[in-house]
Amino acid sequence: MNCKLNFILFLFFLAIILGACNHEIPLVYTAENSSEKIGEPVTLKYEDLEEIEPLTDPFAWSDGSGRSTKFKDWSKRRAEIGAEIQHFEIGIKPPKPDTIQAQFDGDTLRVSITKNGETLTLVSAIILPEGEGPFPAVIGIGRGSGSLPSDLFSERNIAQIPFPFYQVMAWQQKRGKEPINKLYPELSYMGAYSAWSWGISRLIDGLEVVADDLPIDLKHLAVTGCSFAGKMALFGGAFDERIALTIAQESGGGGAAAWRVSETLGEVETLGRTSHVWFIEDLFKFSETVPKLPYDHHELMAMVAPRALLVLGNPDFEWLAEESGYVSCTAAKKVWDTFGISERFGYSIVSGHGHCQLPDIQRPEVEAFIDKFLLGDFTADTNIEIHPYQSTDYKKWSNWWGTEKPEFIVSEE
Repeated sequence: MNCKLNFILFLFFLAIILGACNHEIPLVYTAENSSEKIGEPVTLKYEDLEEIEPLTDPFAWSDGSGRSTKFKDWSKRRAEIGAEIQHFEIGIKPPKPDTIQAQFDGDTLRVSITKNGETLTLVSAIILPEGEGPFPAVIGIGRGSGSLPSDLFSERNIAQIPFPFYQVMAWQQKRGKEPINKLYPELSYMGAYSAWSWGISRLIDGLEVVADDLPIDLKHLAVTGCSFAGKMALFGGAFDERIALTIAQESGGGGAAAWRVSETLGEVETLGRTSHVWFIEDLFKFSETVPKLPYDHHELMAMVAPRALLVLGNPDFEWLAEESGYVSCTAAKKVWDTFGISERFGYSIVSGHGHCQLPDIQRPEVEAFIDKFLLGDFTADTNIEIHPYQSTDYKKWSNWWGTEKPEFIVSEE
């Protein structure tokens, strides 16, 4: 009995030690974007882009000068990916404006952003746990917990902060006529995922402004949403490094799924079939030439690294292209694996439930990520890779990485 107890204690302290070692790579940042500023991506013209049939290499420099798998170079590489996604897919995400005011009164946070003489105000009714705090918090798209059960957070004394995305841009925007367009009339072409990511960041700015009045632990913020809001959560987490944990639920095409892989499937949300108002019109130049994209959505997910990301899928709905999401996740995970922080990325794709309805079987995985990355319990097991695609050759999409020729290399298994 003593031997068994000693072994359990050994595993407990080993988990703590390993967690401490991984802390050398930050779990979260204090800046919205700590990446090196690189300006525009290297290749801007559609006609100059090379066709790459398999998934693009997330470690390869945009100018073709080679690649680096060193963490010290990731900041620059992440900036390149972000610049390409903004240029070709969603439009510029505006930087933090000079004038941001916020106040917290009762249970309501009001954040006012002023630019070009125009003001946009975000109003969020926050659910605070009892006590003094500071409390970890989840930013839920639409409501405080997104589409996840609220008790996942309330039972853990985690604050819930709704993101009122429609106060920035409508679900089906009238391009150039949305609230954000009054602040940035020159960006009337922007896609919704740029606008909504901007709004999430401004909500976090507001939390910083009222930090003395609203007891939120700003080092332990999460963002979550499902379906179109799952895409929103993913873009929000990718483009704001103050978010420690991103939970993208059933995000489908334009979210976790890779555009290239989705082209090989059935009636799914491909680049040509997705909503035009969510993205910039120029993206649809690639409708018939998806391999010309200089990136794909495994790299959008990789932008979250080294922070934590959990992807939830539901193969019961063909439109979501979950097999594509699986292949994309396996490719993205190589980034976390390369940096020795595999436990910060997980995916769970399970059937038998409605769209945006978390089944009981997935709860433990969500709880593990919440416990580890919002509550600091580094004994929680977040090494999660659950899927129904055992016969899918996911490796052929990325086996070429590190070689000079981008081609499919079928796995010999």
